[in-house]
Order: sequence, then C-alpha cells, then structure tokens
Amino acid sequence: MGFIDYEVEGFVGIITINRPKALNALNDEVLGELEQTFDAVDLGAVRCLILTGAGDKSFVAGADIGAMSTMSKAEGTAFGKKGNDIFLKIEKFPIPVIAAINGFCLGGGCEISMSCDIRICSDNAVFGQPEVGLGITPGFGGTQRLARLVGAGMAKQLIYTAKNIKADEAYRIGLVNAVYTQEELMPAAKKMAAAIAGNAPIAVRACKKAINEGLQVSIDEGAAIEEELFGSCFESYDQREGMANFLRKKDDPKKVPE
Repeated sequence: MGFIDYEVEGFVGIITINRPKALNALNDEVLGELEQTFDAVDLGAVRCLILTGAGDKSFVAGADIGAMSTMSKAEGTAFGKKGNDIFLKIEKFPIPVIAAINGFCLGGGCEISMSCDIRICSDNAVFGQPEVGLGITPGFGGTQRLARLVGAGMAKQLIYTAKNIKADEAYRIGLVNAVYTQEELMPAAKKMAAAIAGNAPIAVRACKKAINEGLQVSIDEGAAIEEELFGSCFESYDQREGMANFLRKKDDPKKVPE
C-alpha cells in the first residue's frame, strides 16, 4: 500500500501510517488503506495491534486540510462519515489496539488515537482538537470520545479553545496511560502488546467487548453483558488449560501462583 505499512512480530501486528512529508495527515486514500489493512488482519494469528506513525515528528497531525478546504457540505459530511466508520471499526475491532503516539496528535490524529484501547506517547507528543480555529467541528468522533475519556468539562475546554497540550498534561488528564522518551516508546508498546498477546485470546476479546458495550448502557445491563461473556469463556481450551495450570502450580510447593 502507498501510505500504510503492516508487519507482524509474533502475535503482534504493527500498523504504521506512512506519510511523513505530510506529517501522516489523513486523506481519503490514507483512510481507505487503513480500513483495508484492518480488514486484512489475520485474527487467527494476531492477538494485539500497535498503531503508530512514521518518523519521529508526528503520529497523525490531523486530517488533510488541503483536501478539506474545497469540500462542499455533502462532501464534508461524507468525509466525516468515512472517518467515523473506520474509527468505529478500530474501536470495535475484536482484539486490543495500542496507539503509540510519536509526536503531533492533532484533530483526526487525536480522534484515531481515542478509538484505540490504550494510548501511550513519547515526550514530544502534542495533543489537540484545533477544528474550531478552522471553522469546523471535530468530525471523526472528537466531540464524543474526548468527553468520555477526560470528562465533559475538560473536553469542552480543549475543543472550544482549540489549544494544544503537551504529553505531561495529556497524562495528567488521563488522555494517555504513560509517557516515554522517543527511543523508549516503541519498545514499551511492543512489551505491552506482547503481555496482552500472552494472555488467553478468547478472554481478552471478551473483556474488550464487555468494557466497550458496558460503557454504553446502565450498570444492570452491563452486568448482564459481562455475565454472558464470562459464561462464554467456559469449556474453551484456554479456560480449561489456564485453570488446570493454576491448580498444578498451587499443588506444587516449589511453585507460587503469580
């Protein structure tokens, strides 16, 4: 593909948005290739994904303003729907997705990172939703996910002012889980992904589904979703072997269960 690189290391897939001359900005072609890449992931072999941007300056600097500048209302609406559809696909993807944010993470970049399960960033990362300064609203889920992640008040402040924040502030408000040096970022992402991939894949997928779906409903409905997914794990190889292994360790005085 022209703008998306994909490689697999063990059980971990790494998706890289590779348009560094444009700071990895999103246009129709990039979005299309991104969707094709996710559709092509072998879920039988890959248990966790890392999403990142090429180079050390930018994760995704936003949507391509040059492409958007001449859009009609209908074209703008269609572009927003295309981005939203793809980001919803990422959010609902069966396996976890870690965003390794290396540099600028603005507009559509911030929005795609928020569609991932976990966000970690480099210390040069910059976050923001600058759309109102361009005469538009966030169009790829920014008004929805940011409020859910950091609270309505902070989300409104960031969106209304169009002010950018640095990595330490993003960590303080809970937008990212951790901050690393640029050199440490990808090794940390790979280590986390490997830890996730090392756990029972059926259980991990069920946990993602339970959390995502439970956040959209009442606690009573969420508990019912959890009960169903909890039960679905039983009689699987992972459950049988995982519990048998635990009991073997418990019965062996030389081994202490972790």
